[in-house]
Amino acid sequence: MSAASALQKAIYERLSADAALTALVGPGGITDRRLSQSAAPLLVIAGIDSIDHSTASEPGEQHTVLLEAWSEAAGHKTVQAIAAAVRTALHDAALAPDGHHLVFLLHRDTQLRRDGKSRFHRAEMRFRAVTEPVL
Repeated sequence: MSAASALQKAIYERLSADAALTALVGPGGITDRRLSQSAAPLLVIAGIDSIDHSTASEPGEQHTVLLEAWSEAAGHKTVQAIAAAVRTALHDAALAPDGHHLVFLLHRDTQLRRDGKSRFHRAEMRFRAVTEPVL
């Protein structure tokens, strides 16, 4: 399994097990894609961009993880609450991606906006992670 896939799986498992977050998005509210008819609120693991982060002696990858919270509620209050729960669950979390060691997982930024094509409010959260293969 690639480092990005293993990291995504570990993130999904952590978020799905978080009672505060699942209380906000409901059962089935955490996914890796937003369907056109998805119910909101919803948390989407929208993507992971990975680049080589090897040193002279150790292989590794750096990942930028993009998560999106979506809500139909008026204002940003709901997506702000979801973003806060996600940050609490993931920032500096000790995850164990299959076949890889997570060096760190840190929150980088959160941006709030209203989606111009729909009535939804959205929070985009970026996390930075570094993984090393377990040799």
